[in-house]
Amino acid sequence: MKLSAELRSFQDRLGHRFTRPELLAQAVTHASMSSANRDDNQRLEFLGDRVLGLVMAEALLSLDKSATEGQLAPRFNALVRKETCADVAREIDLGAVLRLGRSEMLSGGRRKQALLGDGIEAVIAAVYMDAGFEVARALILRLWGTRVHEVEEDARDAKTALQEWAQARGLSPPAYVEVARTGPDHAPVFTIAAELETGQSQKATAGSKRQAEQAAAGNLLAELEKSS
Repeated sequence: MKLSAELRSFQDRLGHRFTRPELLAQAVTHASMSSANRDDNQRLEFLGDRVLGLVMAEALLSLDKSATEGQLAPRFNALVRKETCADVAREIDLGAVLRLGRSEMLSGGRRKQALLGDGIEAVIAAVYMDAGFEVARALILRLWGTRVHEVEEDARDAKTALQEWAQARGLSPPAYVEVARTGPDHAPVFTIAAELETGQSQKATAGSKRQAEQAAAGNLLAELEKSS
């Protein structure tokens, strides 16, 4: 199979030349573009998620030989979550070569966090199947770069940290309330309030409920720290 000029250029950004280029072609094909003669990247995404997880687990164990499972788990989650995967995908401009159906194209699919995160996992699986685990591991560590070394010792996400704050004080878990939803159906913007039973709350706005909830939790945590 002969790759397009765009995919050949992407190989250079990725830093891996495929001996089986059909794997790369599949890795960048979203389900909205699949057909009887064209496989999408969902199966590769499933595999790539596991390869990425193993590489990060190994790296974290090697970097901190005294860390407990409770310390390692949030660091691991910070390195493999969709936001981080999408950031890596943006750095190598994966969005430019994603093969998307018309609906995804029109809704800005090349910029969507979920599609980018899934796509980089599929690309990881393609490299693994093309060249084996050692090559895939080297590629992952290179792409993730300083993130692995700089991940915070306390890398809990904001929602987890806020819930633990509440539980430590005998409070019910925080509630997350959708305050507003704006924008078109294909690109909604959510405003979410994180609320404690004490009446304390903070809002945040983002392009997904999950991001807005995390940001609202972070804002409330910051407010609680100021008042403590």
